[in-house]
Amino acid sequence: MYSFCGNSDCLNRSRFLPEPPVSDKFRQYEQLALRVRSFAGLTGIHDQLDPYALAESVGLRVVPLDSIAGLSDETKALLQSPTSGAWSGGATPTLPDGTRIVILNPSHSEARKMATLMEEICHVLLGHQHSALTTYSETAEASRTHHQQIEEEAYSVGAAALLPYRALVCNLSRGQSIKAIATQAGVSQALVRYRIRVLRLSHYLV
Repeated sequence: MYSFCGNSDCLNRSRFLPEPPVSDKFRQYEQLALRVRSFAGLTGIHDQLDPYALAESVGLRVVPLDSIAGLSDETKALLQSPTSGAWSGGATPTLPDGTRIVILNPSHSEARKMATLMEEICHVLLGHQHSALTTYSETAEASRTHHQQIEEEAYSVGAAALLPYRALVCNLSRGQSIKAIATQAGVSQALVRYRIRVLRLSHYLV
């Protein structure tokens, strides 16, 4: 569904990227996120992105945790812990049919599950290889650093696709609250705060 706020800047693609002091890294994440939104068929910067529909188009199948056979009660408890720092979700390696299965923590809010799913979608779209951290001492630190970099890229691009810079600036400039922005975009308030922080937009909250 196409939505327009009435602000001409929200139709001008030259205004869709953040300016300094936002880092080049986050400017690049924003560019990648705009490509993700375009791939999803969105035409308006305020249009809400549906990660579940997008997941299907990139070969990801979201399945309930309860449908996974063979998990112990201890493992299930770990994978559905409601605490803020708990496991939020993950994807399998590519299966013989070319798809991957994504499992999301059922105890987390729908908004958090959307962000987790977008992160998994971005791993696919950005060409990240599915791999585990090595435990060998001589390569562990380099592997951990690489892992952190790709996780940051996937999460940051996914968050930007859900809540683009231009839409966020527009809503903040109109005096919308963090709660209202989160509701409109279908994301958590924590994700809105994250976007405000990395895009250096906290002056709108003063």
